[in-house]
Amino acid sequence: MQREFSVVIERDSEGYYVASVPALRGCHTQAKSLDQVMERIREAIELCLEVQGKDTEILDFVGVQKIVVAS
Repeated sequence: MQREFSVVIERDSEGYYVASVPALRGCHTQAKSLDQVMERIREAIELCLEVQGKDTEILDFVGVQKIVVAS
């Protein structure tokens, strides 16, 4: 059975791409290229499903908003 997950990808100050899956607690990885981070997040998703169970509830992705906060 195929399942679809939303993946959030950001780039850190050192140029690494950081990918995370909001629907799966602790599911994240990083890599130097987008292709590599997508390959690694697929592996991370498979491992998280193996550990957390296949019945994990999928969240509907709504969107991303930026908020400015004074520091």
